Amino acid sequence: MKYKDYYAVLDVPRDATAADIKKAYRKLAHKYHPDVSKDPEGEEKFKKVGEAYETLKNPDKRAAYDRLGTHVPGDDFEPPPDWKGQFGDSHASFEDVDLSDLFASIAGGRRRSERGRGVPRQSGEDYESTVRITLEQAFGGTEVELNLSVLESDESGLLRRVPRALKVRIPRGATEGQRLRIAGKGGKGHGGGRDGDLYLDVHLEPHPLFRVDGHDLFLDLPLAPWEAVLGGSVEIPTLRGSVRLKVLPMTQAGQRLRLSGRGLPKPVGDPGDLIAIVQIVLPTELTDGERQLFTRLAEESKFDPRARIMSEVRDEL
Repeated sequence: MKYKDYYAVLDVPRDATAADIKKAYRKLAHKYHPDVSKDPEGEEKFKKVGEAYETLKNPDKRAAYDRLGTHVPGDDFEPPPDWKGQFGDSHASFEDVDLSDLFASIAGGRRRSERGRGVPRQSGEDYESTVRITLEQAFGGTEVELNLSVLESDESGLLRRVPRALKVRIPRGATEGQRLRIAGKGGKGHGGGRDGDLYLDVHLEPHPLFRVDGHDLFLDLPLAPWEAVLGGSVEIPTLRGSVRLKVLPMTQAGQRLRLSGRGLPKPVGDPGDLIAIVQIVLPTELTDGERQLFTRLAEESKFDPRARIMSEVRDEL
């Protein structure tokens, strides 16, 4: 019989806990799963990992395996003389017997003991997925349908990829990067254990007008030169429809005008704000009358936009 080092296959020490073994198996099974791995030997490695876990996850099988001692992987060996009596092996001879077949024959005692005391509870796996929504959906809340492909354990404990389709509700005011927990929508629990949870990482699609920072929204507000100088009331968009915004005289480019409560709603407290950032926009074409007005303004105005920087240069000289 050829020796196989199951601990080395799972890359865990011989004194690893059951939790360590399970964690190592899940990591390697995901890495080498045929639906995931690009390794040309991935399928074979996946089978070896499953075989090792099938033995080491079972306390009775693991104890029997440990009694075999350590050998060089691939070397021929034979179990100790007392091995058959202790572990109830049915093989009269160990010649031409595969190690995995040997351990498949000693599962009965473990199954009987489990029937007597109940299968241990095991919580289901937690799932994680990215959900992409529009800013309008974040503002009003929405329901999205997810089509997931998840790894689940079958009755033998081996992982397999299965499709999962479900609808989830995204609450009002969900923000970029927010992590939502949907209780009980993860993997199924075993032995009476609770189902796992589904975690959604919210990603907001870019918006043509608004930028998002937490629950605040930012909007570039174009103003004509005369609107910035003279002030007035201008119409601007919000996620709840257009509103009038007061612009004070002599408003500067880059100045921020705040509209309280016009951002994204919050679970608790007042909504975020809408901040309009002033942009001075020049006309691309002028009528004769407009050109005359600008010419007259240039002739009469004493305003020098470069006075400060020229003063700095003179002081340096």
